[in-house]
Amino acid sequence: MPPSNLTSLIPATFVLVGIPGMEKLHVWLSIPFCSMYLAALLGNSILLLVVKAEQSLHQPMYLLLCMLAATDLMLSTTTVPKMLALFWFHAGEISFGACLMQMFFLHFSFSVESVILLAMAFDRFVAICHPLRYAAVLTPAAITKVGLGAVLRSFCIIFPCVFLLRRLPFCGHSTIPHTYCEHMGIARLACADISANVLYGLAVPFAAVVLDVVLIAASYILILLAVFRLPSRTARSRAFNTCISHVCVIFLFYIPAFFTVLTHRFGGEIPQHVHILLANLYVLFPPLLNPIVYGVRTRPIREKVVKILLCPTKHLLQE
Repeated sequence: MPPSNLTSLIPATFVLVGIPGMEKLHVWLSIPFCSMYLAALLGNSILLLVVKAEQSLHQPMYLLLCMLAATDLMLSTTTVPKMLALFWFHAGEISFGACLMQMFFLHFSFSVESVILLAMAFDRFVAICHPLRYAAVLTPAAITKVGLGAVLRSFCIIFPCVFLLRRLPFCGHSTIPHTYCEHMGIARLACADISANVLYGLAVPFAAVVLDVVLIAASYILILLAVFRLPSRTARSRAFNTCISHVCVIFLFYIPAFFTVLTHRFGGEIPQHVHILLANLYVLFPPLLNPIVYGVRTRPIREKVVKILLCPTKHLLQE
């Protein structure tokens, strides 16, 4: 097809519908969604500020946690403000370029977060299984390389999705039954074969995340074997406590994400509004709960947060 004809088949704007069948409840749904988003912004921002302010927290585990918090902010901010504008002001229109950008940063942040969770699993593996080598292996330079590697891998995996979507003709189809733009939601509007989009989405980004999960699981199997070999019950308990926060975060992140991806592709019998509600919670729950889990379960962070909240003026003067 000539480029001029293909351009004419690409809509200038898409229209986000929101949650089909629940349009009358949009305003009411916006209340918990907005509350969760604001809480996620507050929790992750406090986490970043606490780690930045406290020199004692400038350690690999907490630096990785800062990367996780920053990625959570990207994940939720990519989607939620537009969602709330749709719910409150019926501002469902989004340009083709902005839709592709939202799609890119949504999947990009998910991929980055997956790599960070893998790095955090490796951090716990070294800390428990090879404690004497921890300082030599997980240096500040190594953490910087992890961050750059996460960004580079995610960019290389997700950016081709932009070109796969730009090559498709849409024949005037511009209504997206969703609250945000994502790869397959856009591709399904095309009036052409989208098998390349489906195959790439499953074979590359999804496979990369599955590989991360397999490596995380392998790390924790080795950690468990090492923990059970510890002679002291107190030592075993301490080792479990250092891992339980990370395990909670892994479940919070991967379970809703995999459920959303798989039901979107194979769950034809699941009502559309249920799928979209779960997809919205997937971009809200991890950013909301991650700082809570780490704040409650990680004593150094909990103590520093309490210290700053109870004595903010004194703390600022010290800084």
